[in-house]
Amino acid sequence: MTTMLGVELNGRRVLLAGGGPVSARRLRRLIDDGAAPVVVAPELCAEAAQLVADHGVTWHRRGVEEADVDGSWLVHTATGDPAIDARVAAWCESRATLCVNASDGAHGTARMTASSRAGDVMVGVVSDAGVDPRRTARVHAAIREMLESGAAPLRRVRAGAPGRVALVGGGPGPVDLMTLRARRLIAEADVVVADRLGATAVLDELDPDVEVIHVGKAPGHHIRTQDEINGIIVEHALAGRRVVRLKGGDPFVYGRGGEEVTACLRAGVHVEVVPGVTSAVSVPASAGIPVTHRGTASSVHLVCGPTGMTGATLAALKDRTVTTVMLMGVAAFAGFAADALAAGAPDDLPVAFVERGFSDEQRTVHSTLRAAAGDALRAEVRNPAVIVLGDVARAELLMPAVHEASAAA
Repeated sequence: MTTMLGVELNGRRVLLAGGGPVSARRLRRLIDDGAAPVVVAPELCAEAAQLVADHGVTWHRRGVEEADVDGSWLVHTATGDPAIDARVAAWCESRATLCVNASDGAHGTARMTASSRAGDVMVGVVSDAGVDPRRTARVHAAIREMLESGAAPLRRVRAGAPGRVALVGGGPGPVDLMTLRARRLIAEADVVVADRLGATAVLDELDPDVEVIHVGKAPGHHIRTQDEINGIIVEHALAGRRVVRLKGGDPFVYGRGGEEVTACLRAGVHVEVVPGVTSAVSVPASAGIPVTHRGTASSVHLVCGPTGMTGATLAALKDRTVTTVMLMGVAAFAGFAADALAAGAPDDLPVAFVERGFSDEQRTVHSTLRAAAGDALRAEVRNPAVIVLGDVARAELLMPAVHEASAAA
C-alpha cells in the first residue's frame, strides 16, 4: 500500500545517480521545485549537461558510491544498470532515506508522481501496485484538464492567507476564448469585480457565495469611478480575499489595468496580470478582417475613440500600409472622421464597423471615410463595436483568395 506525501525539497540535497534522459527529466523538475540536486554519473546526456551548465548543478563525474547517499533527503537512481540501482536502493534503505529506483519503481521506497499545480493546490498521480506510466499519464492529463479549465472546486475553505488580486483579461466574449490561467483564477476567487463586456457568462459558473461586484461602464453611464473601483479591489484584498478583476479584452489595452496595478502596489497587495485576447484583433478577425495582410497592411495603429485626432493617428490614416483600429469610438466617430478628412486623410479609405463581435447579433457595416459617419447613423450602429480603417476593411479583400482556393479545389 502506497501512502502519498507532499515533500518539501526547496533548498535540500537530492542525489541523482545517473546522467541519462530519465535523470535529465527528474533534474529539470527538481530545479523547478527549488531543490539542491547533486548528479553523480560518468557521463551526461545532452539535456542533462545543458541543465547542469545552465543552473550550476554539482556534477561528480564518476560512478555512484555509498557515501554519496549521506546527507540526501531524497535519492533518485537511474544509472541504466539494474544491479547498481538496486545497490543504491539498499544503501538508502539502511539509512532510512527515501529512494526512487527508476529501473524498478515498484521496489523503490518512493515514486515520482505525475503532478499538476493550480495555484497553491498540487495534485499528483502515481500507480499503487507496479508501474504503469502510460495509465498514470492519461489519468493525470484528465485531472490537469479539469484543474486548468476551472472545473475543479479550487476556492479556499480556510481563511487566514494573504489576499491577492488578479487582473484577468476576459477576451472578446466567448468563455472558451479565455486563457486556462484566467479560468483557474476565477475558480479560486472569493470576489469577482466584473466589467459589463467580455466573458461575463463565466460568472454563471461561480459558487453561490462568491461575491460578484458589477462595475461595468456604458457610454455616458459609469456605475463606479475608476478610483472607486481601485478602492474596492484593494479593500477586499487587504481583508484576505482572493480578488479577480474581470475585464473585457486585455487589461492593458484601453482597460486602465495599469491604474489598478498601481493602486494594488501602493497598498502592498500582491497583484498579477493575466493577458486576454484583445477585441482590437479578435473582433475584426471574427468578421473576416485581418488587421495585417501581406501586400496590404504591415502594421497596426490602435486608437481610443474619445481621444480624438492626434498627429500619430493622422499619419496612420494617410499611410495605406497601416491599419487603424478604433475602440470605444461609435459616439465620437463623426467628429473623428470630419477632423481626419479636414486634415487630408484619404476620403476613399475603407472603413468597417464590426458590432457585437462573437455574438448571435454580430454584423459588419462597410463604408469609406467620406461616407462612414452617415452610413453608421443610417444603420444605427451601436456599441460595442470595433471600427477598422484601412485597406484591410474592404469587403472584397479576401474574395480573390477564396475564389482561387475554390477553383483549385
